Amino acid sequence: MPDLLIELFSEEIPARMQARAADDLRKLVTDGLVEAGLTYAGAAAFATPRRLTLAIDGLTGESRAVREERKGPKVGAPDAAIDGFLRGAGITREALEIRDDKKGQTYFAVIEKPGRKAADIIAEVLDATVRNFPWPKSMRWGTGALKWVRPLQSIICLLSDEAGAEVVPLTIDGITAGRSTRGHRFLSPHAFTVNGFDDYEAKLKRAHVILRADERAEVIWNDATQQAFAQGLELVEDRGLLAEVAGLVEWPVVLLGRIDEAFLGLPPEVLQTSMKEHQKFFSVRNPKTGRIERFVTVANMATADHGATILAGNQKVLAARLSDAKFFWENDLRTVKAEGLEGMGAGLANVTFHNKLGSQADRIARIAALAREIAPHVGADPDLAEQAAKVAKADLQSEMVGEFPELQGLMGRYYAKAARLDPAVAAACQDHYSPLGPSDAVPTAPVSVAVALADKIDTLTGFWAIDEKPTGSKDPFALRRAALGVIRLVLENGLTLRLGQRTGSFAVAFTMMVTQQSMTGFDEKLADLLAFFHDRLKVYLKDAGIRHDIIDACIGMPGNDDLTLLVKRARALAETLATDDGENLIQGFKRANNILTQAEEKDGVEYSYGADLKFAEGDAEKALFAALDAADAQIAPAMAAEDFSTAMTAMAALRGPIDAFFTAVQVNDDRQVIRRNRLNLLSRIRKICLSVADLTKIEG
Repeated sequence: MPDLLIELFSEEIPARMQARAADDLRKLVTDGLVEAGLTYAGAAAFATPRRLTLAIDGLTGESRAVREERKGPKVGAPDAAIDGFLRGAGITREALEIRDDKKGQTYFAVIEKPGRKAADIIAEVLDATVRNFPWPKSMRWGTGALKWVRPLQSIICLLSDEAGAEVVPLTIDGITAGRSTRGHRFLSPHAFTVNGFDDYEAKLKRAHVILRADERAEVIWNDATQQAFAQGLELVEDRGLLAEVAGLVEWPVVLLGRIDEAFLGLPPEVLQTSMKEHQKFFSVRNPKTGRIERFVTVANMATADHGATILAGNQKVLAARLSDAKFFWENDLRTVKAEGLEGMGAGLANVTFHNKLGSQADRIARIAALAREIAPHVGADPDLAEQAAKVAKADLQSEMVGEFPELQGLMGRYYAKAARLDPAVAAACQDHYSPLGPSDAVPTAPVSVAVALADKIDTLTGFWAIDEKPTGSKDPFALRRAALGVIRLVLENGLTLRLGQRTGSFAVAFTMMVTQQSMTGFDEKLADLLAFFHDRLKVYLKDAGIRHDIIDACIGMPGNDDLTLLVKRARALAETLATDDGENLIQGFKRANNILTQAEEKDGVEYSYGADLKFAEGDAEKALFAALDAADAQIAPAMAAEDFSTAMTAMAALRGPIDAFFTAVQVNDDRQVIRRNRLNLLSRIRKICLSVADLTKIEG
């Protein structure tokens, strides 16, 4: 079984496109080959700045012959129907067969496709792949019609086995496939031929090209960390930058450079961001001081002077960039010292947040008032929470954040420290945006938590008030992320915070947006927003192994706007249902509920007036009375104390008595007094179980 090697050699492919392009090449080609009847043992795709490569092992030499029968129209059907069937089958009318079936005679088409050589199939598939490749951006060049990310220069399409290697005959837009490629643009520019993948990869390495992106990244990381360590420094890890730089070079040469002393006083995050965004430099930190003192750049060239000229040029460009950053930093500090942090943010009054929700300054005023309301619930000082909310977004008006938007919040912390504000206020300036995603750290400092909650709740209630809610997959204002942020802030800090009541945080935020009198559907919006939170909570708890029906069972209980209480109840119910007693209790409860519901519908009455022990017959029925009394005595105080584990355990203990009751007793007795008493007994089962959770929502 032969192996296939494909290389598409071009001008430089943008680093951000390489990994996706390699995957697309592998999928398009292998899917096409399989669809045409070929199979293979394995496939791997690679990318460098100048080439996409695909290696397929164990490819079948030809496709199998295929015989297919298709049932067509009845004999005597309209010509249009028959002609359409013929076109679809790709045969003539003379080739049709007439066969008898249950409803008369019917046309059948027998389509026989002979096996095809792998080379013929590969040529078709690769031609279609290249012409229809899904580049995010592509271009034409010269007089040809082909579109590629950058001008395509050559193609390798080589089938090899024990007998040797042969080129697959293929020409795409004037480019004829062959067996030759080129190495590094400057270090090994001459063409060379290859005989298969192993030969190809080895010759590329001798020609100063490392084919595998992960190998290039490993070379960069190892060389950079070793050079930093030799100077008593450490490389700042940045896996995203490492992957990008590995896509910029075919032969990585790591160079360690110096940062001018004049810039070492800049915040380390400013140095790191400036070097990363503008120059693709790695930061090198002094572990003793935490300062960024050096940088690592990765050249695509080995030079006689060991990179001295490259470093000198890079340091010159870096100095210009850092001069700008230093200018912004010093200007911002002068503003803070002269006007304070609130003065820096004064211009936010002229920045529109949303045309229906006012300016950024309007929003900050709402967040500050809401943070003050939330503060007592999270253990924060209300004055500090309000002050932090008023200055938390001031750095949006700073020159530094204008140049590097990704530093918002972080620069606010530095400026708050420069203004000598309380450390809790400075921390809130940075932390109030968090958490930004499911893996982001959650603030724990009380002032930070208060401002972070206020920020997210204001966003949610604001867009709910103006009916700009997420729809389907569209969420332009990131409201799902904001809701998840609130959920994580509440749960991971163990907060007791009522959200949905008229005096809860949502309602307070709504009334800050517009008055209750002028906003239509206040209660409906409040309920709808809480339902949205419950849906997000199901998504969040899915990873914790808590089923959505368990959450639904707890949402139906009082206090469902207290997320901490709701999750505590859900966890206890999930643990109970994981036991044999809990699982079987559900079946007993559902049986009792079904019998009771049917009887109430039939009789037109509600059986909820209490069962009398004096009408009980037999040990099983009397034991159920005793078990229900014992469970009620335990469950009621446990629920009042929010001790859900005790309540659930007491409920699960009813499993045995309920099972014994249904085994020994016929509920719908012919004696009406006995029947009514037993139905009222089932009503006690339902009432006690539903006091713990809405078990009607449990599936199964």
